[in-house]
Amino acid sequence: MKLAYFTSKQIKPMAEQLLGELELQHRRPLTFKRPALLVLDMQDYFLEPASHAFVPSAPALVLGIQQLIEIFRQKELPVIFTQHINTAEDAGMMSEWWRDLITDDHPGAGISTLFEIGESPVIQKSQYDAFMGTDLDEMLESRSVTDVVITGVMTHLCCETTARSAFMHGYRVWFPVDGSATYHLEFHRSSLMTLSHGFASPVTVDELLAALSEWTPDSDAGM
Repeated sequence: MKLAYFTSKQIKPMAEQLLGELELQHRRPLTFKRPALLVLDMQDYFLEPASHAFVPSAPALVLGIQQLIEIFRQKELPVIFTQHINTAEDAGMMSEWWRDLITDDHPGAGISTLFEIGESPVIQKSQYDAFMGTDLDEMLESRSVTDVVITGVMTHLCCETTARSAFMHGYRVWFPVDGSATYHLEFHRSSLMTLSHGFASPVTVDELLAALSEWTPDSDAGM
C-alpha cells in the first residue's frame, strides 16, 4: 500500500522530524564550492495519480524542487534532469524485476510540465544509477562541479543509488530529506539512515536555499 507521508502542508515539519532522527549520523557543515542540482526522474509516470507507479508523496516535492532550480539558475549553477527510459536491450535486470518498463513511447515517459527544463540538459538513463551508461560524470567534470544535490524519485531506488555512485565518483553529496519521495515512509527513512551514515549529508530544502542565497563563485557557501 502506498502512503502520502509528505503533503504540501506538513512536508516541512516532517523534514525537521526526519532530520532530528539523523542527529547522530554524519551531518557536516553546509559548505560547498561548486554544486550542481540533480533532478531525478520527475516524470508523469511517477507524478500522475492515474499512473500505477504514482508516488503519492511526490506532488509535495514540487515546490521545493522548483525553488532549488530557480536559485541554482540565478547563481548560474548547473541543473541537470534525468529521464528514466528503457529498451528491451538496455533494461538488464529491470525487465525481470518490474512488471513493465518506461519506454520512450510510454505516455508517462516525459518529465512533468511542472518543471521548466529550459536549457538544462536531460540525461536519459536506463538503470537506477544516473552515472551508469551515461555521460553524467563527464558533464559534471566539465562544469567543475564538486558537490551534488540529489532530488526526485524514488528515494530508495534511483536517488539512493545515484547518491552512492556520486560519492564513489568523488563528489560531496547533499541529500535533502524533503527533496525526494518514495512509496512508504519506511523506505524513505531507511535510505536516509544508511546514506547519512556513509555517503551523503542530510539537509532540508530550506537549509540549502539559505546557503545558496549566500553562495558566490569566489567563496564557499556555508551555514
